[in-house]
Amino acid sequence: MQSMTGYGKETSCQGDWEMTVELRAVNHRFLDLSMRLGRGLTFLEETIRKTLAPLCRGHVDVQLTLRRISGSDSDVTVDETLAAAYMQAANTLQTATGAANDLTVSRLMQLDGVTTVTERALDEEALTAQCREVTALAMQHLTDMRIREGAHLRDDLQVHLDAAAALREQIASRAPQVVEEYRLRLTERLARLPIEPVDPARLAQEVALMADKCAIDEELSRLESHIAQMHVYLDVSGETGKKMDFLIQEMNREANTIGSKCSDAQMAQNVVNLKSEIEKMREQIQNAV
Repeated sequence: MQSMTGYGKETSCQGDWEMTVELRAVNHRFLDLSMRLGRGLTFLEETIRKTLAPLCRGHVDVQLTLRRISGSDSDVTVDETLAAAYMQAANTLQTATGAANDLTVSRLMQLDGVTTVTERALDEEALTAQCREVTALAMQHLTDMRIREGAHLRDDLQVHLDAAAALREQIASRAPQVVEEYRLRLTERLARLPIEPVDPARLAQEVALMADKCAIDEELSRLESHIAQMHVYLDVSGETGKKMDFLIQEMNREANTIGSKCSDAQMAQNVVNLKSEIEKMREQIQNAV
């Protein structure tokens, strides 16, 4: 069992580049990726999406940073022909005017058109491979944390599930007592009335009608089945959050039906406590993968 909450970060230095991928995940019904990539790195988005697909569920913030650790971001080219033309023109002007020729190389390079600075193209293939590797490692760190958080989540769910199972047993054991207590109260009430002795068959019929009206055997059976299935899901490593959420809805439905049928104060209180445990599980399951 995994939690949807997690964090993972990985840094890799390859060639001229240091790449860092940072992942932060919180609960979400589906897998929702929010990416922050550096300028000119949008070509990495598809690689990141494919690499993170195994996460299945959760809102994941992805931040990728790229830093050059060697080389240059730009190339400088010199138009030697144009530079020679500038120099020739300066020499001609010196001869014609007698002025000193103070044209240095540094000043020559500043003249229009002599030097051209161009941004060096990124090696997309190499960066894509690096991104795939770094993202996979960051995802593994995130998954490791999800598993650790999932273990705590499982323990908490186990406590509430055991409490729900115990309350179900209390309700099940109390149900026949309620029918018997109703029979005794009805017998005592009729005995105090100034009428002829009540036909035992008629009394049994009245008690049977009451028992049928308040029967919760089917609801208790389904509730027991749901609890057993929840125990199975707690020990499954795959995606179980949606399945458990469905079971919780069914458990709550059965609890509501039981509550609507019971007129006994003790049973009613147990139903209230049962629904409380179910609600606590529902809140926790929202963060399960």
